[in-house]
Amino acid sequence: MKIKKTEIPKNSLLCTNNISYDYIDSFQGQFIDKFQKIGTTEIGKSFFSSGPKWIDKLFEFRNKLVGLFGLKTSGKVTDRRIILDNFKGEKGEQIGLFKVFDKTDNEIILGEDDKHLNFRVSLFIDKQNENKTDKNLIISTTVKFNNWFGRLYFLPVRPFHKLIVPTMLKGIIKDIEKQSR
Repeated sequence: MKIKKTEIPKNSLLCTNNISYDYIDSFQGQFIDKFQKIGTTEIGKSFFSSGPKWIDKLFEFRNKLVGLFGLKTSGKVTDRRIILDNFKGEKGEQIGLFKVFDKTDNEIILGEDDKHLNFRVSLFIDKQNENKTDKNLIISTTVKFNNWFGRLYFLPVRPFHKLIVPTMLKGIIKDIEKQSR
């Protein structure tokens, strides 16, 4: 499965609010939606359920570390499966550290605002291919630093982020293609 670095889609919700960001990246992969039933809710659920265990371990470590500085953590998710089964991807819903900020037919915006930085993750389904079952999934991340601590915090996070996002994108695509069989 090929994952490539790309640009934020021009019609992404992240581009429509005239905010300048301190960090931006986007990665794209292709998936087959055989029955044309994969939407933003399914993509959102896969985002939370298809990552490898080592990413969960990194988040646990992050939560322990940043909790010492009074930053937001994802807290304890005791029954993740029940939460995911009930996840609708509606504005205001929260799973762990990620809140749903917006949703359209082809995009869901997740993220959080904290005292050190604000971040958004766009899960964008690009349906522009000739073949209606072949679609691109683009994950874009934006970060806006609120202070010097945000910049300092993001220094060690940045290299991990560039490793984690493509890995998660592969996992999401494998998961949604499994659903589409």
